[in-house]
Amino acid sequence: MMKYKGYTAQIEIDEEADILFGKVVDIRDTITFQGDTVEELRQAFYDSVDDYLDWCQELETEMAAKS
Repeated sequence: MMKYKGYTAQIEIDEEADILFGKVVDIRDTITFQGDTVEELRQAFYDSVDDYLDWCQELETEMAAKS
């Protein structure tokens, strides 16, 4: 497992594709990521969480503007 900014990811190995991949757990939305190395996987996880948080902020701003 990996943790970042309060989010936890479950990590798996796809031996056929020769990649590592993960999914953020315990949230309603789906966040997945992959990498060829642990370092790439970690960075992809961080980037995915950061993108998700940016998206949530944009959505919140849009909803506030419509009110």
